[in-house]
Amino acid sequence: MAVAAAVGGALAFVMLLVVGVYIVAGNLVNSVTTGSRGLAKGAVPAAYKPLVQQWGNLCPALSPALLAAQLYQESGWNPTVVSPADARGIAQFIPGTWATHGIDGNGDGKRDIWDPADAIPSAASYDCELAKYVKDVPGNVSDNMLAAYNAGAYRVIRSGGVPGISETQNYVKRIRSLEKSFAAPVRRLDPTRQAAAAIAFAQSKIGTPYLWGGNGTADQGGRFDCSGLTKAAYDKVGIGLPRVANDQYNAGAHPSRDQLLPGDLVFFSDDLTDSRAIRHVGIYVGGGYMIDAPRSGAVIRFDPVDTPDYFGATRVTEDGAKALPTAV
Repeated sequence: MAVAAAVGGALAFVMLLVVGVYIVAGNLVNSVTTGSRGLAKGAVPAAYKPLVQQWGNLCPALSPALLAAQLYQESGWNPTVVSPADARGIAQFIPGTWATHGIDGNGDGKRDIWDPADAIPSAASYDCELAKYVKDVPGNVSDNMLAAYNAGAYRVIRSGGVPGISETQNYVKRIRSLEKSFAAPVRRLDPTRQAAAAIAFAQSKIGTPYLWGGNGTADQGGRFDCSGLTKAAYDKVGIGLPRVANDQYNAGAHPSRDQLLPGDLVFFSDDLTDSRAIRHVGIYVGGGYMIDAPRSGAVIRFDPVDTPDYFGATRVTEDGAKALPTAV
């Protein structure tokens, strides 16, 4: 009887939170604006953060978060990756483009396409060069700069702004959405209306045994691991998340601890300087607790979020999830 009462109380607690999400959303969604300045904690790996912070301020059309979004989209911070088109390194320069736009960012006397200390400054320099070409074009200068990066400055100038090319329009939207996931918010973030249903899905799985790699399929006995659970919860509301926790971190902006709302994803890591090192994720339900699939031998349950390995949180949005590269 005591166990049943405890479980019933827990479910009632969650359902109150679910209702609360709608109340909070209704109160805030039309009255709160968002903004960003600087980089979100740990969003850029520590090895590259000083470069991104410095060179992301090279010109007014660029920002550290925008530069970070481009680098993440291009390479997922992998300095050794080579694309099928022979784009190389962390900034994915084609050798021909590098020959004309690569710079010696670290002043060691050589321009190395593989060295992030050269490639990241070169990416910023190239962006700002494009921004100069399109500075007199109507519209947002950063959008026009990104469009020029994708389609060429001539097309942007001829079109009088972002050209009506679906690939270019999608590129601009994707990078601007990703930018929000690298920027440190300076105002309270809008709530997500899908959060309540995502929580309801997660709470319906409480007591389910953990399975590493579990996606909740019938052949897996409906079991999940941590990121499988959060992915399934947001799949339920029509938002497709990546499968791995550290990729899910970039699916939206990052509320501070005191701005957490039910439905936010909360992340944990042994390296608090690098989002690529994230190893665990749960879905916040309020009151300092999350629902998560913690580890082998445990079940999906409530756990506290205030632990030494707490990394940060993400307010998942549909645009943010859609902006994520398919492979990082």
